[in-house]
Amino acid sequence: MRYVFASIYLASLSIAVSVAQADDHGAEEAFRAALVRASKQHQLPSISAAIATRQGVIWTGAVGYANLETHSRANAAYLYGIGSITKTFVACIVERLVDQGQLSLDATAANILGPEVVAGIPNADRATIRQLLNHTSGIPTWEFDAEWIRKGRGAESIPQRLWGKAETLDYVRGSRHPATNAPGTSYAYANTNYTLLGLVVEKITSRDIVDVLHNDLLEPLGLADIRLEGFEPIDPSRIPARYHYDTTEFRRTAGLSPAFHLAAPGLIDVSRSNLSTEWTAGGLLATARDLAAFTLALRDGRVVAPATLARMVSFAPTGEAGEEVGQGLFHERLADDWLIGYDGGVLGFGAVMGWLEHGDLVVVIMTNVGMMHAGNDAWYPLQLVRSKAFVRAARRLALELSPRSAAP
Repeated sequence: MRYVFASIYLASLSIAVSVAQADDHGAEEAFRAALVRASKQHQLPSISAAIATRQGVIWTGAVGYANLETHSRANAAYLYGIGSITKTFVACIVERLVDQGQLSLDATAANILGPEVVAGIPNADRATIRQLLNHTSGIPTWEFDAEWIRKGRGAESIPQRLWGKAETLDYVRGSRHPATNAPGTSYAYANTNYTLLGLVVEKITSRDIVDVLHNDLLEPLGLADIRLEGFEPIDPSRIPARYHYDTTEFRRTAGLSPAFHLAAPGLIDVSRSNLSTEWTAGGLLATARDLAAFTLALRDGRVVAPATLARMVSFAPTGEAGEEVGQGLFHERLADDWLIGYDGGVLGFGAVMGWLEHGDLVVVIMTNVGMMHAGNDAWYPLQLVRSKAFVRAARRLALELSPRSAAP
């Protein structure tokens, strides 16, 4: 079902765009128009986006409102939640530790963390680091535990609460959820895999994951606008208001916290929430520019070695048509190409990042609307990237701004 927009939203969709360089405004306007259309069609208060080629991040921009109540405009400097795209960053850290000889892909979480940490978690005593990375561990996910949903995203959530790093593991211990499959035999997506990998990184390095993230991964690339919410200081004025699709499915599954309120027909304001419960499974905030710069650096062999990237993009079918999984990256079928990247959805945010398999184009789309547990009525940013018209507009803009590198 398509929701009715608040009248103020229909009346005036504001646009704020920063452009690195542009000689042809037609291509820029066409791309902007594609973002605005998506905003109107899918009730998105704002979209922040970026395009990069081997020449760097060549375009950033935002459309719509950062806050529907105050009518403050979105801009490209805002930090949006990127959800499960966080897993790509964690995977890169893990792969680098493997290359440095500090970790083996054939080790198990139990080997590294000790039996007491993984006690009662199905398959956690047997699943390897490789299987955690590519979601073939068979470990159940805490994200779909009924109690966690209500406490982490719904009626029983406490906005001011900061979750402990490993707290979510308690929701998959014991008999609550069986293993989904024997380790290595099939694909089953699980946030639990990356909670365990976060703990593994901290155990191997004897450092906090925030320190590893910034000092080892981001600072060498000159990136300062990617932050782990709840675990490091973040200027709240740089975060837009957070909204979530108000659907029958969301109310049934999660319920509404007393701290949330209806912002517009079909949209719940969940701005008082935070992403600490997600931690290394989905807790990062980022600007579109820095996320695009990281994605470009990953594609071009500046985050992990080319041979390591080849390992990460060794894809296998997930069982879903047009989708394959690697180690911290996915392979998604588009209308006339493939996207190598990741998408994410959490309470209050949705995002997608990746590069087209053919040509020279990196794209990032972020929105301050969440869709998890909202059912088929919700919209995902990956749906926009799957649009042939959108990809055509992005390619045209990239071609205009960096004609020597963009795909025709």
